This record gives sequence, C-alpha cells and structure tokens, in this order.
Amino acid sequence: MIRSRIKTLTLALCLGATGYSASALADIKIGFNVPLTGFAAFDGKSALNGAELAVERANAQGGINGEKIELVVYDDQASAKEAVPVATRLIERDKVVGAVGGSYSAASRAAAGIFQSAEVPYVTAYTIDPSVTQAGDYVFRVTMMGEVQGKGGAKLISNLGAKRVTLLTIKNDFGKALSEGFKEAAPKFDLDIVSEYEYGLPDRQFGPLIAKIKSDKPDAIYASGYYFTAGPLVSQLRAAGVNVPVIGQQGYDTDKFIEIAGPAAEGIIISTTLDRDSEVPVTQEFLKDFKEKAGFGADMVGAAAYSATSILIDGLRKTGGKGGAELRDAIAAGTYETPSGKLVFNDLHEVDTDMQVQVVKDGAWRRHSVISDPELLAAPTLKK
Repeated sequence: MIRSRIKTLTLALCLGATGYSASALADIKIGFNVPLTGFAAFDGKSALNGAELAVERANAQGGINGEKIELVVYDDQASAKEAVPVATRLIERDKVVGAVGGSYSAASRAAAGIFQSAEVPYVTAYTIDPSVTQAGDYVFRVTMMGEVQGKGGAKLISNLGAKRVTLLTIKNDFGKALSEGFKEAAPKFDLDIVSEYEYGLPDRQFGPLIAKIKSDKPDAIYASGYYFTAGPLVSQLRAAGVNVPVIGQQGYDTDKFIEIAGPAAEGIIISTTLDRDSEVPVTQEFLKDFKEKAGFGADMVGAAAYSATSILIDGLRKTGGKGGAELRDAIAAGTYETPSGKLVFNDLHEVDTDMQVQVVKDGAWRRHSVISDPELLAAPTLKK
C-alpha cells in the first residue's frame, strides 16, 4: 500500500490529518497539493489516484535506493489562499525534497512561487496558466499550456470545416488563456469569430447566453469550461436546438462530464493530452491500472498527475534522493515516456506534445483525431 498522509489546511487553522498511512514516516517525502474538497474535488480525487499510483509502482520497484517514498498530501481547495500555507507547510514542516502540483492554475501559481523561493523542485500536472513556469527554474509543467491548446482548437475547428465561430469563455485564468490562444490562431485558418461571451465559474443556467448564440447562427462553438459547467451548458444547448459542433478542452475530459450532460454529451469533441485508444503500452497499462485502483475511468487529470509524480521520482532516482539544484537539473535533462506521450522539457520547463482530440461516442471518450503541428503547438521558451 502507498505510504501517504492526507491533510487539510486552511489559512488560519490547520485542521490536522484526515487520511491514512501504511506505516510510520517514510524515508523520502514528496509533497502533493490537490483540491480534495470544494468545486474541484472530483478532479482532485482523480489527480490523487494518479499520484498514488505512481508512488505505489515506484515503491514496489524498490523506491529510491531501497528507501520508500511517502506522498504527503494537502487539500488546497483549488484556492491560491490555501495553496500558500500548504506549500509553506510542505517545505518547512514536512521537509519534502520535491513536490507535485495536482491543482488548478490559481493554486499552482501561488504554490510555485513558494517552492521556487525555497529551491524545491515543483512539477505541475494539469495547470495551463502561462505564469506558472515563469515563477522560476525550479518549476516544471507536464501538460500543454492554455494558449497553445487554444491555437490547436482553432486548427481543429478549421479541420471540421467550420468558419463562423462563437467563443464562450469561462472568466478565469483557464478560460482567458484558451481564448487568447484561439483568437491569435483564428486568422491563420480564416475563422470568423462572430460573437464572444463570458460566464462565471458558479453559473449553471445559460438560457440568455444560449438565446444569443442561437441568433448568431455559428458553425461551431468553442466553449471553455470544466466538466461541472460544461455538462449543464451542453445539455441546455442541445435542448434549445443548438446542434452545431461544440468544442471543449481538457476541463471536459472526465467521465463525469458525460454523466452530467447525459445524452447531450454524444458527439462532443475536446482537445486534451490523453488518448484512450492509444496502442502505446505505457498508456494502456496506465488506463488499466488506474481504473482498477480508482474504480472509474482515467482522465487527463489523473494521467497528468501520474506523469508529474513519475517524473519527480525519476529525478530522485538519478540523484539518489537528493533535492535542490541537483534534482532540478536531473528532471530538466530527462526524457520521459508517459501516458500522454514522450515528454522533454525545454529551457522554460514546458513540453511540446501532440494535441489529442477525443469525442464522446456511444457514451464513452474515443479517439477522434490527433493534431500534430510542431510549429503551431510549440510551447514558449525563455527566448520567446
């Protein structure tokens, strides 16, 4: 069993341990901030399962030179306010040698600065905000950043033959990054953005917006959001008779979206980094083992958390368990075979990867296509 402790931290009060441990304290500690309560709890549960799976596998293979790895877990509620004391506690009290960010952009950005200042390597899983890796050279990201994914979304809509597009953007860092990337690339594909609307994270009723979209008569809708916003949105769009393609992103990428949207989920297309139909052994083994462990199908959040944790552990193996600059440099120099493909970090500690396109078919995520465009999908570097 994994060696792990789960804790919840609030700004004013540490609520103490809420989880479990297979035994006494392990030899090598790595930190993990993740939303286990609040609006993002299901994503947090998936991310935690992915991280735990990586640690379980590593410990079964002998850990780090025979020393076991302990995953020290805190609930950050996907909140920047909570993430700062979480990161501080992991560094100052738990003495972690490295950490994984299993949370949303706001929390990851806040934590990144703390880990950077302490020179503790921090590998973020699925956050897409560009400023996260800009915190400094101890911070890494294993997924496609938001602007890049937005550019890929423009090419995807062009590939579908659509020209007139409505942008429906969630008002946060996630939505902003996707929208900016999409709008930058749209002229390259002769896309006409006929309308653009925003909505808030708490919104679940979209009637007025849908009425406007219906009158705009777009060929496609590029709608950023998360499974808990996208599910109601898609359901209400289809109920209102809006049947044009709806293009989502990695925030939709969970079976929970299909459950919430119901029959309206059928045919929804998303950009992501996980291909359920991949024949690559690393991906297939992950999909199988994750479902056995979690009791539900893997998503990109779980895959990204597994990858980020595995990469941190690989670095620790190279350093013999040492942290600091030695661990940072070991991570930066590696090449990694992950469920999302081969990953190599550039000088900004970003990765270049193909964009996987998934579609809901017969009530499940299936491969739609793959967008492989090294120039369009290039991650930013320190030079640009």
